[in-house]
Amino acid sequence: MQALFLAWVISGAGSNDHASCKGMVGDALKTCQDAGDAGTAIGVGLVIGLWVAVDLILGITYGVYRLARKRA
Repeated sequence: MQALFLAWVISGAGSNDHASCKGMVGDALKTCQDAGDAGTAIGVGLVIGLWVAVDLILGITYGVYRLARKRA
């Protein structure tokens, strides 16, 4: 599970190639590249947030399972 999320973060972070900025120059190019970088950062942040949420849910579930087995 961890390897899947790690691969997802790495591929997401490396996917910004600024292809949509082709043909732009000057300030328009800089703005387009900055917007693409911001979008990439937001996407990677959402994936990391999902990763943390899944880990918390799995950890709590495992903890409850271990407590229930220990008392029985």
